[in-house]
Amino acid sequence: MPEFHSEPYVYLAGLSHKSAVIAWGAFYFRTRPGGTTKLVDDDDLQWVHPPRCDSIGCRSKPYGPAEVEVRDGTGVLVAAAMTNECNHCLISGLQPDTAYTYTVRVKHEEWASGLRWDWDPEAQGLIQNGSSYTNEFRTLPDPTKPLDSPFTFAVIGDFGSGIRRPSTPTRRQREVGIALQRAVDTENVRLILTTGDNIYAAQRFLLWTKDSGAEDDDWFFTFFQPYRYAINRVPVCPSIGNHDTRETEECDDRAQVMDNFYLATRLATEEAAGRASVGPGLFYRFKVASDVEFVCIDTSKEHFFRRGRLFSYPKHWEFVRTAFPVLPEDRIRWRIPFCHHPPFCAGPQHSNTDGMEDLIALFEEGGVRACFSGHEHNFQHSRHKAIDYFVSGAGSKIRSGVPSRMKDAHTVSWSPTCHFLLVTINGDAMIVRAIGDDDNGVLREIERFDPEGKSVTGAISVPPVG
Repeated sequence: MPEFHSEPYVYLAGLSHKSAVIAWGAFYFRTRPGGTTKLVDDDDLQWVHPPRCDSIGCRSKPYGPAEVEVRDGTGVLVAAAMTNECNHCLISGLQPDTAYTYTVRVKHEEWASGLRWDWDPEAQGLIQNGSSYTNEFRTLPDPTKPLDSPFTFAVIGDFGSGIRRPSTPTRRQREVGIALQRAVDTENVRLILTTGDNIYAAQRFLLWTKDSGAEDDDWFFTFFQPYRYAINRVPVCPSIGNHDTRETEECDDRAQVMDNFYLATRLATEEAAGRASVGPGLFYRFKVASDVEFVCIDTSKEHFFRRGRLFSYPKHWEFVRTAFPVLPEDRIRWRIPFCHHPPFCAGPQHSNTDGMEDLIALFEEGGVRACFSGHEHNFQHSRHKAIDYFVSGAGSKIRSGVPSRMKDAHTVSWSPTCHFLLVTINGDAMIVRAIGDDDNGVLREIERFDPEGKSVTGAISVPPVG
């Protein structure tokens, strides 16, 4: 009989100023001769003990009766919840902008405690490298009050190619993931935005396999392992990319995106309140202060709506139009859209996205100052009509070639380097840093180039209004 190893995972599936969604699950591995291990496909979970049909996500079958405890900085128990129906708990009654620790117990045993086993691409198996979970989080600030201290968030896009194999000069998701974890450790990152293409289909000999993202096991190498020790402390707020849908893939992965990011739970009451518009498409907005709001926009195309992009669908356009009011008295200092397809893109493969004219006009009329997107596998920064547009589509792999449409895209700088963005809002100032990797404990910014090919260094400052 084959030997199986169950590796438990725990993560912060949702967060607000007064509540948290804490989730847990596991991935299963078959031990093979020579010490290597193989991830068990969802279809083969029937052979593990006890048999399962899934392993992680909002819809996963319970691992047993569970209890979650949340404590404040002094160790005092402030909230607890129990369940025997699912693998997540909603913890409410928390205070804004407050640090907490948490513990998950399943069948009266602490889940994912002690040293953990992590995937090593060189060894092609699980190893212990001294890592363990630090289960803590800080609630978001009060959304009814302005920020009174700097607020830092990360942006990462097109990252779902995976770390199954060793990294190459053009595929560096593992290194970017390590740097992102370092930023969570040292830069007070409060949340992570994704600019879509959260997962790709596997490709072998130029043919797409069935491992497109529609099963739990597809997400181990692409999401849960690379960001393991970050996502148990900060929430991930995703947007939808073309590789998350049937637009590019044979399989539509929207259901799995909704499941693994717990979006149905997180947005359960938001649609009725006008803060979300879901199905078909993913649109939502949330404030982290009275003067800072993020707006997720679904820019994908679907087979049932070939006339345009999903944000043009009447139901969703009403949401988007309301999210960016044009009257000055309805504007706030920072209303930040994030999406997959970039309004402005210099290439080398993609150009300015078609069908975005109405959305760009809405940004300009609504006082938007910065927009984040992905799709092109490099870094780009454009500035047009007082709005800074950032393309961050190289969280995992880069595309060779120099952009050729910089004039049309209003390009300020670009870089062919895997990265994520580290963004800090402080009053009327926004600072954006493009981080490539962790250089012996120091976050290293990538080298950028202006349209003439000259090297550009230093953080990017989004100009104040006026």
